[in-house]
Amino acid sequence: MPHRATPAWRLYIPKLVTVLREGYGVAHFRADLIAGLTVAIVALPLAMALAIASGATPDKGLLTAVVAGFLISAFGGSRFQIGGPTGAFVVVVFNVIAQYGYDGLVLATLMAGLMLIAAGLFRFGTWIKYIPEPVVTGFTAGIAVIIFSSQIKDLFGLDMETVPAEFFDKWAAFWEARDTLSPVNLVIALSALAAIILLRRYAPRFPAFLIAVAGASLAVWLFNLPVDTIGTRFGGIPQSLPWPEMPRIDAARIAELIPSAFTIAFLAGVESLLSAVVADGMTGRRHRSNCELVAQGIANAASALFGGMPATGAIARTATNVKTGARSPVAGMLHAVFILAFMVFLAPLADAIPLASLAAVLVIVAWNMSEIDKFRHLMTAPLGDRLILLVTFGLTVMVDLTVAIEVGVVLAAIVFMHRMAEVAAVTLGVEWIDEDIDDFEPGANGAPDQRIALPKGVEVFKLRGPLFFGAASRLGDMLDSIGRPPRVFILRMGEVPLIDSTGVGALETFVRRCTDNGTLVIASNIQKQPRAILRQMGFERDGQRLLFADSMQHAKQIAQDHLQALAPER
Repeated sequence: MPHRATPAWRLYIPKLVTVLREGYGVAHFRADLIAGLTVAIVALPLAMALAIASGATPDKGLLTAVVAGFLISAFGGSRFQIGGPTGAFVVVVFNVIAQYGYDGLVLATLMAGLMLIAAGLFRFGTWIKYIPEPVVTGFTAGIAVIIFSSQIKDLFGLDMETVPAEFFDKWAAFWEARDTLSPVNLVIALSALAAIILLRRYAPRFPAFLIAVAGASLAVWLFNLPVDTIGTRFGGIPQSLPWPEMPRIDAARIAELIPSAFTIAFLAGVESLLSAVVADGMTGRRHRSNCELVAQGIANAASALFGGMPATGAIARTATNVKTGARSPVAGMLHAVFILAFMVFLAPLADAIPLASLAAVLVIVAWNMSEIDKFRHLMTAPLGDRLILLVTFGLTVMVDLTVAIEVGVVLAAIVFMHRMAEVAAVTLGVEWIDEDIDDFEPGANGAPDQRIALPKGVEVFKLRGPLFFGAASRLGDMLDSIGRPPRVFILRMGEVPLIDSTGVGALETFVRRCTDNGTLVIASNIQKQPRAILRQMGFERDGQRLLFADSMQHAKQIAQDHLQALAPER
């Protein structure tokens, strides 16, 4: 009986429905309740800090975490996604508010939500994997630098009426205001920063952000310290949600906000799917990317109607959700309910929160976003990838995030075409017509013969074509498709003419997953360019995670030796 294709509409069924159909009991709810409370404790200070860094009021961050956070979990394609405001939006949100006002941000967020829904319905979710890693790392590190720069005023308690938007002008203004530094403010900021770092190192199970902010607030209240707080600067936090309201819409306004809305939609799509992939890697589950995009669109549109900010999947909060034992999207929905409960019952307590402590929180957020190790690793990549990374990073910091993404993607395409031209030049001597072959020779009938005479417990896969940013994700898909992991995995790479930094990253992820499952990975017949790049980026010096073989026969011999070494353990 022929296999029937899955109806398209089933790919948009939220994971919440899937979980409920599988069976959801009291034990599942208890686990989700604990996970939701834990994530809410982490998200609470972050939501307020990110809103302030974006040029909005702290209640907008809480509002976004409640409305968008609930809907992302309820309608999303991931079991464990936690949504809300994130550091990725700080730059674009700040610029939109500065240029068009907060009502302009609301309309841009609504437009971005509609774009995300359309992207999901047109199945663009699978296209986002084609964004090269140097572009993502470049603009993410650039955003981290901008977030850190935006917190200098509150970290040092500088007396400045306005802070310039441009990067170099901002630092020049900080230097001019250096004589207004507040020692009390600096002590609070450094104390909160030290508390977060020490708690994360020596007591990682404790909510470092909340403890640092609560401790700083208690000190300000007890000693009546003269520092800016949420109460003195913003007048406190409302204790209820506003009624939904449509923003003012006209054609001219829409036209001028399209670039900003596209940037918001792009960031929401990339960050949410990256977060979902992280959750998949931690749990072994699979998310539905297009369903996730539709959920992100619904959540952002709803956030805009309530006067909130853009939202997306938060990688760190999602990872916390998984680590604390979440079983389903109910955990994410409960995290939003807990934040709403804080607004309703405990909002007056937020008046005493010193802005210096929230600045310390954002310094840690910026450090985590910078991904220093990944940035350093990509600086060992081929020249083209380094150029993409540095150009995207520099444009994000010094020009504009939208320009940085556009230039980075175009530059990546140009670099790829250049590499393909080099490969074509190398392979011009191939025959246009294949010669006849002897059907009685081993391997004459094609690919299935690569499995002949393989020892039990060995799996082999042949890669063909360039392993670049557009094809790198296929390695993970291939690993997911084989089910139970083998003892040895042989990658035949004789027909891979080139590899880029994203391909190396995908290969690293593949090898790490295999290693975690106790699987040895052997790469055979590697061509000159891929071998040079792997050596340049540290793979060959490792010699533990990935072994190299000059031929398939050599690879099979290594596999047999490995299986014999494991035999006494059985």
